[in-house]
Amino acid sequence: MKKLSNITVKEFREILTSLGLQPLRTAGGHEIWMKPGLRRTVVFQTHVEPIPEFVVRNAIRDLGMTRQEFLEKLETV
Repeated sequence: MKKLSNITVKEFREILTSLGLQPLRTAGGHEIWMKPGLRRTVVFQTHVEPIPEFVVRNAIRDLGMTRQEFLEKLETV
């Protein structure tokens, strides 16, 4: 089973896409993803691999998911 501490940028993008988010801006060192109805955008650095665990946890919170739901989604990607 994957952990929140070793998610690659590619896997994170695939999860966000599967949840219906779309990239707003990908220029520079950060990507910003949004979906109508979300309180906040999901922002992460593209040059840091793997994505830091605190970034993944913040995204999980902003997406309104539980850790377990996110990990289950990660297994399907």
